[in-house]
Parts: sequence; C-alpha cells; structure tokens
Amino acid sequence: MSYGTATHASGPAGASCRPAIRPGWSPVTIGLMVLGFIVFWPLGLAMLAYILWGDRLPGLARDAREQWNASPFGQGLSSGRGFSDVRPTGNAAFDDYRARELKRLEEERARIDEMRAEFDAFLQELRRARDQEEFDRFMANRGRGPASPEA
Repeated sequence: MSYGTATHASGPAGASCRPAIRPGWSPVTIGLMVLGFIVFWPLGLAMLAYILWGDRLPGLARDAREQWNASPFGQGLSSGRGFSDVRPTGNAAFDDYRARELKRLEEERARIDEMRAEFDAFLQELRRARDQEEFDRFMANRGRGPASPEA
C-alpha cells in the first residue's frame, strides 16, 4: 500500500491533507493491487482491503480507541493506578474483604521476596565457599607438580 504526495484540500493555509491514493476503484488503486499480487500476494490483499474498507479506517481507529478507553484495562492503565488499586464498589463488606485480601497478598509477597533475598545470599555464600575450596586445592597441588629435570 503506497501513498503518493499529499494534496492540500483547502490551499496552503488549510490544515487538512488527503492522500493522493484514496480508497475506491480507480485505475491507480487497481494497478497497485495487481502489482501487489504480482510482487507479493499479501500486498495485493492489503491493497484490496484498502480499496474496500479504506474509507472506514479513521472511524475504526477512533472506535477502537474509545472501546479501549472504556474497558477496565484501558481505564486502569491510562489512569496510572494499575490493577491492584481499583475503585470502591459501593458494597462496604466487599470493599473491606478486598482490602484485607490485598493486604494479606502484599504481606505474602513481601515474605516471599525476603525468602528470595535470603536464598540468593545463601547461594552466594555457597559459591564463595566452593571457589575458596577450589583455590585451596589449586594451591596445594601447585607445589606437587611434576619434577622438573635439572641439568
């Protein structure tokens, strides 16, 4: 799908630009579609889709953006709150339960992170001990090397 030079719709002061290749059945779009099928068939298919549905693309993008912003995922990510800090439901009992469970999960996560740090320290100490043992063995074997012939 190729765009040519943009043409100004309302002169030099106009802010709107339209692509030179517009959706629809024109000799240019048909030629590009055929060329696309000759070169690489997905290009021809993409050009055919542009010819058929290209005039709907701006509306599709706007609708997709509106649906994303209306979804819980879009609201949670765009507001910067994340998924764990959600709005109250209006049911006090459920909100209290949720707050207790989230606190419990956060405490469990902190405990697991602490265990992970302890395990990493243990592994580091194990590696240090193994390295020290290998070094001591090397130093002990160093003096017992093969006897060098003296002339």
